[in-house]
Amino acid sequence: MRQRSKPSTAQCNSALYTLFLLAEPKYVSCVRLSEILTAVSHDSINRFLLREQYTPKDLFEEVKSSLILTAGTLSVDDSVEDKPYRDPSKSAFVDFFWSGKHKRSVKGINLITLYYTDTAGSSYPVNFRIYDKAEGKTKNDYFREMVLEVVEWGIEPAWVTGDSWYSSLENLKFLRDQKVGFLFGIANNRKVSIERGTSLLVRTVEIPGEGLMVYLKAFGWVRVFCQPFKNEPRYYILYRPDLEALQQLTRETFRAVHDDHWKIECFHRVIKQVCNIERFYVRNEQAIRNHFFCALRAFCKLQTLCINGLINNCYEISRQLFVPVIRQFILENATEATFA
Repeated sequence: MRQRSKPSTAQCNSALYTLFLLAEPKYVSCVRLSEILTAVSHDSINRFLLREQYTPKDLFEEVKSSLILTAGTLSVDDSVEDKPYRDPSKSAFVDFFWSGKHKRSVKGINLITLYYTDTAGSSYPVNFRIYDKAEGKTKNDYFREMVLEVVEWGIEPAWVTGDSWYSSLENLKFLRDQKVGFLFGIANNRKVSIERGTSLLVRTVEIPGEGLMVYLKAFGWVRVFCQPFKNEPRYYILYRPDLEALQQLTRETFRAVHDDHWKIECFHRVIKQVCNIERFYVRNEQAIRNHFFCALRAFCKLQTLCINGLINNCYEISRQLFVPVIRQFILENATEATFA
């Protein structure tokens, strides 16, 4: 975060902008916020987005007191924030990325997130990166970099989870060196061995409900599970540093860890549908970084309200915010003449 030498006199700050992202249903722009606040100019809002230098650690510092930092589940996934009408040559970070939502490459900004769920069930994003091709890194490079950071910040996960994109041998060996358990999806053509000297595609192996101990090629012993999904099977590997503990893993353990991982998918939906992470008009690199930071901060505020029992779910505020206005409009205009 930018260090201040004296108290700020800025008219716009992260608190105002974060609340704006939670309240505005559609038009997220500096001009729109200035229209709402009236006393704050759109230039002041734009300067806020250009001026501040929020970092992923600033987000972690906001949520760490709400988490049990040991023995939880650390999940990785990425999401494409759609920007179909942006010119990549005129806007930072915009490029073409594969989208699981669209099932094809689309134009947008790729956000990579580490999401932590503690043993009490509380969960928050704890680290993130905006994919920048100019840095010459892959998503896997960002992933390993972020894991090392959160470990340095004090998180000691029992499990690290991710989909098949992050199950490269380099990542698996990296996590083994960190002495942490993991659950990852794997492609159905990964090679495994049940007996010495044999090598089979995992999709050709009959896997019982309680999973099967197999030797993953070039890695070592793991326990593989098969999960039906939309009329096709998906394959997952579980690993524990201790071989005896690995052999004792059950489907109940698989389900519990997988359920924790699924929370990052819910997180992606909320930041798009409620926190307005895709809706912005700024093009500068720092302004986009600050917009993303505030959108993630908005999610954290919603999550805290849910954990404290003040709202039932992250969608409740946006769904109920305009009810009085809509009700008043309908009642004032619902005359017989209107429908004549």
